[in-house]
Amino acid sequence: MSASPRRAERPIHPLVVRITHWVNALAMLMMITSGWRIYNASPIFGDWAFPKAITLGGWLGGALQWHFAAMWLLVANASVYLTYGLASGHLRRRLTPLRPAEIGRDLVAALTFRLPHRPGVYNAVQRLLYVAVLLAGFVAVLSGLAIWKPVQFAPLTVLMGGYDQGRIVHFLAMAGITAFVGVHLALVLLVPRTLPAMIVGRDIRLGPKAG
Repeated sequence: MSASPRRAERPIHPLVVRITHWVNALAMLMMITSGWRIYNASPIFGDWAFPKAITLGGWLGGALQWHFAAMWLLVANASVYLTYGLASGHLRRRLTPLRPAEIGRDLVAALTFRLPHRPGVYNAVQRLLYVAVLLAGFVAVLSGLAIWKPVQFAPLTVLMGGYDQGRIVHFLAMAGITAFVGVHLALVLLVPRTLPAMIVGRDIRLGPKAG
């Protein structure tokens, strides 16, 4: 008998997860880059600003329009994802349990490049990061509402410590999300076969087949 290559496929990501993932990627790109342009119009940290070439909107009014359009897209998309994730048990299966001992063990393994990757299975560090970015997104939405409508959402503005403090909270939440995106892209580069799985929903590999 001879061996010949074949494609082995194994379900990983449901269709709704794949669609919401890519819609979320687009919405976040729009929100982050337009947010940088909004920041540049009134910097929080002295004269430091983002390079205009990586911002979206061209001017403050245009950036605000992009930001609000992306905001509604993000909220609608997140509502679909969270509803599906909670109803189907997807979030529970992927993001729990979170045990300190497992997080410490996997963190050490990741830092020493000895952490194995199993398609469709999140290690403890990944689970922690995904939970953290969901919380950062929640804080970004609340702080964004507080600085968008500080009178209408006065209790939120007070919770954030006032308008100016709310801007800082919003900036830090978005910075955390941006850092997560950077780490996420770096991991895709390190383990490139995770990308096709988020497109077709399956782990596609070449393997021997008995003839």
